[in-house]
Amino acid sequence: MNIDFDKLILDFIDENRDTSSNQIFKSLHLNIGYSTFKRKLSQLVSKDLISTIGVGKATRYRTSPTYRILRPTDIDQYFRKEIDERIIGNTFNFELLDLLVSTSLFSHSELIELNFLQEKYQHNISNQEKSQKKIELERLAIDLSWKSSQIEGNTYSLLETEILIKEKIKAVGKTKEEAIMLLNHKEAIDFLIENPDYLFPLNVSKIVDIHRLLVKELNIDKQIRRFRVGISGTNYKPLDNEFQIIDALERACQIVNQKDNIFEKALLVLLLLSYIQPFTDGNKRTARIVANSILIHFGFCPISYRTVEPLDYKKAILVFYEQNNLYAFKNIFIEQYRFAVNTYF
Repeated sequence: MNIDFDKLILDFIDENRDTSSNQIFKSLHLNIGYSTFKRKLSQLVSKDLISTIGVGKATRYRTSPTYRILRPTDIDQYFRKEIDERIIGNTFNFELLDLLVSTSLFSHSELIELNFLQEKYQHNISNQEKSQKKIELERLAIDLSWKSSQIEGNTYSLLETEILIKEKIKAVGKTKEEAIMLLNHKEAIDFLIENPDYLFPLNVSKIVDIHRLLVKELNIDKQIRRFRVGISGTNYKPLDNEFQIIDALERACQIVNQKDNIFEKALLVLLLLSYIQPFTDGNKRTARIVANSILIHFGFCPISYRTVEPLDYKKAILVFYEQNNLYAFKNIFIEQYRFAVNTYF
């Protein structure tokens, strides 16, 4: 049986703040030598998952802010507490942006899987006829239009969405706004497939352009938000100052542009655009489309999110709002990337 010593050490330090190495070693009974244990502690410090105070024999260990971003979270247990019972960061955390610059969001094993999937995708599309790739992209675009809209409360089924997009036939008993939302999604996706270089490098004006496509003909403000907005299901309050919102957006774009890893770029867009909430509505829709534009631009497989449950998606986002922890959402991202590669290409 493989024992995850790092997790055992991190969990103990997280629950026992400012503990000495000797106390940690004796308490955990890890069945490894003390010198090996100390080496693991040093590695965790170098990865910025734990930090130290004091020197020499007085050195004490505590988990770092980086660890709190990445630590495993039991999402079901988290939401056993009702909205007013949860202890949260209820305002925008500007320090989070600085942390994300230097934090590696994916573990070594996660990157091995994602890179393997990307190689599989590249191999598959290299053996596809151009017409077949177009068919698969069309199928993915329909699935993404449906699921992205469903996450936001749209009641169209996948079959009804396909008929609407392909034949322009609206479903009986559905609202006009629901049909517009779906058609706008498809238009935005088609635009990015036809113009894969449009959004990158990322900037605020291009994000605004994509949002305008997504909310066209809907009663939604097309500009950067200038007043306070509430979010259902949480006491987290996004920024309410237009200039701070723009500043946070510009900083988010810089972080995404500076990151070398493409998967990190896409994940950060999904999280930060949702966290900043720059628009009165349509933020998560915009985030999903912009993240896919990054994947497409760099020749990576786009994601449809077809098998994610809307409630699971919303819970994972809320944990990021309230705790700045991306563990649950990262798992959704990896699962959906795996699904996209194995399903469409």
